[in-house]
Amino acid sequence: MRSSPKKHSVQGERWSVSDRPAVPDWEAVHVFLEVARHGGFRAASQELGQSVNALRRKIDKLERDLGVALLTRYVQGVQLTEEGAKIYAAAQHMENASFELLLARNASEQEIEGEVRLSVTEGLGTFWLLPHLIEFQRINPKLVLNLKSGPKSADLLRLEADLSVQLHRPKEPNLKVMKLGHLHIMFLATRSYLDRNGTPTNLEELKKHRFAVFADDEGKWEAAYRRFFGTLSPQGLVMLRNTSSTGHFWSVAKGAGIGALPTYAQAIGANLVPLDFGALEKHEIWLAYHPDAKRIPRIRRSIEWLVQCYDPRRFPWFRDEFIHPDRFSELYKEGPLASTLTDLRTAP
Repeated sequence: MRSSPKKHSVQGERWSVSDRPAVPDWEAVHVFLEVARHGGFRAASQELGQSVNALRRKIDKLERDLGVALLTRYVQGVQLTEEGAKIYAAAQHMENASFELLLARNASEQEIEGEVRLSVTEGLGTFWLLPHLIEFQRINPKLVLNLKSGPKSADLLRLEADLSVQLHRPKEPNLKVMKLGHLHIMFLATRSYLDRNGTPTNLEELKKHRFAVFADDEGKWEAAYRRFFGTLSPQGLVMLRNTSSTGHFWSVAKGAGIGALPTYAQAIGANLVPLDFGALEKHEIWLAYHPDAKRIPRIRRSIEWLVQCYDPRRFPWFRDEFIHPDRFSELYKEGPLASTLTDLRTAP
């Protein structure tokens, strides 16, 4: 009779099938990531569309499953524990892997075709989305993206567009909304302009300069001007007003004066000098669509693409906190960004 093979069981070296540790539920991990990112359950519940109690139950179960406390609860919010910080980093890797999984699934799906109408603000559409669109359409050659850029968002409930990327949260209760990231605005100018006129380091010096402003129809530029300069009249300072965000960018890029622009302008090769007055404004970037629209494959694919385009984990200039452009090269780890800009090193 042959003897049965010996079973070697050395604790700490190998897991049997029954001993193998369970992989945490990805939905609970995702909830943990959102609660940690938003600094509390209430903000995360608004983002995820789930109740605060539901999120608490999922975090409690995740902590029991992992055997560690992930978050310290305070009245004002939550904070990662030491163990939670390590698991947070690992969870981010899981999230990145999930995006790779989506891409792999997309590649294996039947080729998607048809038209998707996307409403987007002029600046975000021209300078950020259009360069990314080329690669998206290379992967989806039969998908036609109809880009509608302008100062006003399309009315999704009246079917003026399928998707909308905008800088204010839609108020219509019947729309599905998702925060994509944040847009940070700061003063920028060309090196040649500053060589001619000097680089301002304080408010008094700034008052001696020329300014180009984006003059929207709603008068938001005037409100932003007053928040920064107080009662100082714009007469003699504001030398150029432009109702086109694209025109405003080029007026600053060509040396008309100092202008307030999104910080990501530096990331796409604007070659401007950021002035150290911090962030002047911060705007939330929102994606909106009809709840039923996501069932349509071509719209679902477009939504996934838009989320990746504004992913703050990939693109630090879209994070909640203000990141100075000088740190972009330190924090951005991917390949060169596609850009609609020509080389501005010869700008006057």
